[in-house]
Amino acid sequence: MLASLCQVPGVADLVARFVDSRWAGARSSAVARTRLIDDTIRRALEQGLEQLVILGAGFDARAYRLRALSDIPVFEVDHPDTLARKRRLLEPLPAEASSHVRFVGIDFKSSELDQVMNAAGYSKDLRTFILWEGVTTYLNQTAVDATLRWCASAAPGSQIVFTYVHRAVLDDPSSFAGTERLFKTLNAAGERWTFGLDPAELAQFLDERGLLLEEDIGSADYRARYMPRVSQITRGYEFYRLALASVPGRAIEASPG
Repeated sequence: MLASLCQVPGVADLVARFVDSRWAGARSSAVARTRLIDDTIRRALEQGLEQLVILGAGFDARAYRLRALSDIPVFEVDHPDTLARKRRLLEPLPAEASSHVRFVGIDFKSSELDQVMNAAGYSKDLRTFILWEGVTTYLNQTAVDATLRWCASAAPGSQIVFTYVHRAVLDDPSSFAGTERLFKTLNAAGERWTFGLDPAELAQFLDERGLLLEEDIGSADYRARYMPRVSQITRGYEFYRLALASVPGRAIEASPG
């Protein structure tokens, strides 16, 4: 509904202004992060990516808008109810638009990721890119550990991109700009953030779980990279970060600085 309204001249600008006034930096952070992830996936494809896994896929549309992904299997992993709704939304598209996509339904509270992925045709022998965006903040450390260790079981040279929040924003939200309204909105929606990491400890945290940190970048930095003019006048969401890690065994090129 909102997406349709934004096609009306002037409405998109009004919506953007409203979002920016309510949740400082959130929109520009999301736009810049989307471009960063897209570029990282494109580079992985150039380096021989053989399959893509999107954990907590939700309504992510990369499998349908990044044409190069149509040549490899894409596993969209999420709750069965979410995937059912998404598939209904995809019905108007030609069948070939999603022929490379494998929808993997899972109840993370009662199912093992390893079992459902194997049943869906996932191969640990293929070089894999795993995207885990916007999920870790709602989990506990046990769930994060289990998922990262599963990621580490992928073929050598595989990569994972995941987002996380600076742990300090959970301990003291006022230590970052623009968090008061954000946390009120999250609490009202019953979407409390429960997990964060200290960037200074990230490399060791991943190493203990079998992964090698390649890059860790905050929203202020990727916003400056992709939206330099906006970054000069925008503050907020600096606590939101993106990490790129790899499964040891083959050199991986980090994204350009």
